Amino acid sequence: MGELIVIGYDDTDVADRAFETVRDLQRDYVVHLNGLAVVEVDEDGRTHVDSDSRVVSTSTTTGAVWGAIFGLLFLVPGVGLLTGAAIGGLVGRLSRFGIDDRFRQQVGDLLKPGSAAVVIMASKVSDDKFTAAMQQHGGTVLKTSLSDEDEKELAEQLAGPR
Repeated sequence: MGELIVIGYDDTDVADRAFETVRDLQRDYVVHLNGLAVVEVDEDGRTHVDSDSRVVSTSTTTGAVWGAIFGLLFLVPGVGLLTGAAIGGLVGRLSRFGIDDRFRQQVGDLLKPGSAAVVIMASKVSDDKFTAAMQQHGGTVLKTSLSDEDEKELAEQLAGPR
């Protein structure tokens, strides 16, 4: 079961500290990361992404899913207004797996100028230890899950016909 966790912060410095805590939790085997990034929105509303390329899974399946989810959540503004077949199809596929317009809207609501979010895609999380370690940073937590089968199916669909 894959977990997508987005934790929003009003302060970018707090988000940066939370990002480091997640990295520490991976080293301590509390979480197994397939993707980790901090997304900051500057005062002009521009989005800046700092991802930890050392933790992104080398699996094609997981890499494709992480890229698609991350792209639609943060890098494609106004995705609901886009009508292109490829984007529309991808949005539809993600919606089937719990990453729907409502979830994307909630993520968008977290990211206002001057704010940031830590984005975590994990294949395994020790919830009690993870929650205890992250409580010190506060923040607003959004979470959705993908079963292993859903993640594999989504990756296969993203890869397209062969």
